[in-house]
Amino acid sequence: MADTKSWPDMAIDIYDKLTGRGAEISYTLENMEIWIPSGTGDDATHAKWKVNGTLKISSRDTSKAS
Repeated sequence: MADTKSWPDMAIDIYDKLTGRGAEISYTLENMEIWIPSGTGDDATHAKWKVNGTLKISSRDTSKAS
């Protein structure tokens, strides 16, 4: 992860390292606000999403036969 330069890169690196190991990443969110843009331009409007609860990210290796 030494070359990681952004949050998305870090998430990809973590997922790659955990895939196939039965790992789960769990985040508890309390009144987290996310402003979602309607587009990529300077004049984009934004919608406010409020997240309250638990976000779980799981991984499993589906390439191996059971």
